[in-house]
Amino acid sequence: MQARLVAKDIACRRGERLLFRGFSLSADPGGAVHVTGANGIGKSSLLRILAGLLRPFTGTVEREGALGLVDERLALDTNLPLARALAFWEDIDGCRDPGRALEVLQLGPLMDVPVRYLSTGQKKRATLARLINRNCPIWLLDEPLNGLDSQAQKAFEALIALHCQGGGIAVVASHQPIALPAPQTLDLAEYAA
Repeated sequence: MQARLVAKDIACRRGERLLFRGFSLSADPGGAVHVTGANGIGKSSLLRILAGLLRPFTGTVEREGALGLVDERLALDTNLPLARALAFWEDIDGCRDPGRALEVLQLGPLMDVPVRYLSTGQKKRATLARLINRNCPIWLLDEPLNGLDSQAQKAFEALIALHCQGGGIAVVASHQPIALPAPQTLDLAEYAA
């Protein structure tokens, strides 16, 4: 699994407000980065910059390898049963083993339930299943434990560890503690403008 993510001297401006500046990170295969900071400091915007969905005000981002972003956007058709909503992305992403993610995240009993009827935690687990099924080496995770019970949190932390052990990269933006394998911790407050 080839993966590399480097951000150099990133500044983020939203509207007329400069959220942060001078932020840099470097992650190689097996790397885990925990970006911390209070709500509203720019963690979500940073992940969108790393994903290429927002342009940095200044600085550069270099990526090697496909990436997957999990944020507050569900990216699943809420009118479809979960099985069909996930199958849509499995076809696009070329998923080879969808059962693995479903088993680990305990989604099997929910496959006939329309996505709109899933609880917040169930929707989060479904989004995480989609990420796992993508088989991309770079994971960008925005508050990934929100809405998950303690059992689901531990399962997902274990999945992140396995992903990194397999040569993947995980960048987690979260104001809450999360168990990551030997993380580089960066407090975005230190880069506040």
